[in-house]
Amino acid sequence: MALFSGLFSKGEEKRKDIPSILPKEIFQASVLELKDIIAPSALKVTPKELNLGEKITRSFFVISYPRFLTESWFSPIINMDKVFDVSIFIHPIETSKVLRQFQKKVAEVQSQIHTREERGLVRDPMLDVAYQDLESLRDQLQQAQEKLYDVGLYITIYGDNEEGLDKIESEIKSILEAKLVYIKPALFQQEEGYKSTLPLGNDLLAVHSKLNSSPLSSLFPFTSFDLTSDKGILYGINRHNSSLVLFDRFSLENYNSITFAKSGAGKSYATKLEILRTLMFDTEVICMDPENEYEYLAEAVGGRYFKISLNSEHHINPFDLPLPGPDESAANVLRSNIINLVGLFRLMMGGLTAEEDAIIDRAITETYALKDITADSDFRNIEPPLMSDFELVLSGMEGGDSLAQRLTKYTKGTWAGFINKPTNVDINKKFVVFSLRDMEDELKPIAMYIVTHYIWNAIRKELKKRLLVIDEAWWMMKSDDTASFLMGLVKRGRKYYLGVATITQDVDDFLKSPYGLPIITNSSIQVLLKQSPTIIDKLQTTFNLTDEEKYLLLESDVGEGIFFAGLKHVAIKIIASYTEDQIITSDPSQVLAIKKARELEQHGNTREGQ
Repeated sequence: MALFSGLFSKGEEKRKDIPSILPKEIFQASVLELKDIIAPSALKVTPKELNLGEKITRSFFVISYPRFLTESWFSPIINMDKVFDVSIFIHPIETSKVLRQFQKKVAEVQSQIHTREERGLVRDPMLDVAYQDLESLRDQLQQAQEKLYDVGLYITIYGDNEEGLDKIESEIKSILEAKLVYIKPALFQQEEGYKSTLPLGNDLLAVHSKLNSSPLSSLFPFTSFDLTSDKGILYGINRHNSSLVLFDRFSLENYNSITFAKSGAGKSYATKLEILRTLMFDTEVICMDPENEYEYLAEAVGGRYFKISLNSEHHINPFDLPLPGPDESAANVLRSNIINLVGLFRLMMGGLTAEEDAIIDRAITETYALKDITADSDFRNIEPPLMSDFELVLSGMEGGDSLAQRLTKYTKGTWAGFINKPTNVDINKKFVVFSLRDMEDELKPIAMYIVTHYIWNAIRKELKKRLLVIDEAWWMMKSDDTASFLMGLVKRGRKYYLGVATITQDVDDFLKSPYGLPIITNSSIQVLLKQSPTIIDKLQTTFNLTDEEKYLLLESDVGEGIFFAGLKHVAIKIIASYTEDQIITSDPSQVLAIKKARELEQHGNTREGQ
């Protein structure tokens, strides 16, 4: 470097055209160059490290390798979340020269083996293995199947203080020594070690080990994991290498995702961020909102927000029938809807016997027939029956009286306003939210079943790119009927260009269900954010996590975790812009501040109007 050549290279003279290294004189001389700008403010060389301005560096070289090197053995080092430089120098060795040396080495080993035999000593396994390896490598070199190289592998780590450097050094050593690879610090050669890891291609350390082609290839591919594609949305930042995690869920074999996180770990924040970015790519989004977290987002993007409760003005009639698709018949649509309704009544009545199940099935068919709806009907010109019509049919059937009595609370009791009225919701918008916060906990699984069934019927009407978001999905996993219906959505959604995003904080309830694991395996994207210690072992088994990934999930901050897409996965940090953050935040303090700001703005507008 022009200004610090005396500091960077021992014995080098200062540049004669620069009389001083004082900043004032540099500017006056007008010789400031890029390398002068990027140079550290000062440099101190010690036997164990270099002080580069405010940073400290320490360089190492690999001194020993095991007999066998496995594929990607160096990947744990490359993917460490630390700041360090790595240089690999590969110097080819002429094969003819190597073969002459091999002849001498083989003769030496043979001589040692014969000497031990003549003395009657026990065979030395190390000598036998060495002889076999030498003979095998010599044959491969003679047949041009392998080549030999002098390989230098150097690592320079960075830290703010010596304690930080010691910690990183210990971590790197433990990873490598577990693979029988040993490193040593470049004592009294820290300057040469640092220069050897700069992107200049200068091997100043010259500490080499001889490796043939096969073990050398295990150092490559010399890349870290990434999930960057040329299309899709930004999910976050790759914590390994700070690259962007760009992905398109509709480019995978299915379009489903599942997100697990403990309360407050940022799962709803991440989901709302994905929704906001997905809406920009001609995708319709429908959301099940159990906690009124998506109301402001719906308002911001001009969507529709339906509050589903006992006193709500929005109603859904579960007897509605969708129009048959191009490859569907009216008979199949009617049969499918009857099966779903049997599952709904099983949920509403707290379970059914086999006889009651048969009665319910027959009563549903007769209720449709009461409105002249059969397998041959045109569903465009029908008026679907209501829950009270079904109750009337059921009470007139043999064995149906007790079932009709159990149904009374849904037709005449306090819950009648929920499902005993014609449907009056319209989801013809790019973003639609169904809020279930005000629904009683006892009715939430029923409400989620009815709403998802209504959404499924609407999806089957017209083929469009859609994303269905089911937040707090553990509510649906409480019952086998709702869990089974959710699994059906996940499995059949691809046919209708639908991606299902399942989000839950109650991982234990989700995995206990017999439908939990099939939903996970049918989701091409899986997101694991910060987890609690009580559930981490079960997640480790389910997702085949390493111990390092397990502890990463335990120690992650809000919005950090692991992102799985197909066969790849990376550590991710979810980041939003300021504008996005103002729209999607769930932090109570931020929400309160935003509300106050909006109230002040409205108050100011009112005063101006007066």
